[in-house]
Amino acid sequence: MSGILVDTDVLIDFLRGHEAARDFVAQLPEQVFISAITVAELHVGVRNGKERNALNDFLGTLQILPLDAETAAEGGLLRRGYGSSHGVGLNDALIAATALRHKLELCTLNQKHYPMMQDVRVPYQKG
Repeated sequence: MSGILVDTDVLIDFLRGHEAARDFVAQLPEQVFISAITVAELHVGVRNGKERNALNDFLGTLQILPLDAETAAEGGLLRRGYGSSHGVGLNDALIAATALRHKLELCTLNQKHYPMMQDVRVPYQKG
């Protein structure tokens, strides 16, 4: 598989209407991937009602990659390997494992959270 896995921080900016994020998302190819972990992270901050419905509609336009046992194990190993030395949290390790397993480029604003990744794109800078 080849393509782009978009990290949660970019999607949060998009949903909040940040121009740079909207411009970036608008130019993405038709098939964009996100991790199931990102779905969980996005739901942490959503309000019920219109905001939740809008989020669910938006998520329906993306390809969500599930967290299976193999990806979960790889994420756990990445967390073990980079947690103490680089401060990598479990969610970021699981997102990295998803990108690595599916051979996807990771687009994130937090490159330092992904020291285990060689193929990381920071799509814009927050001012």
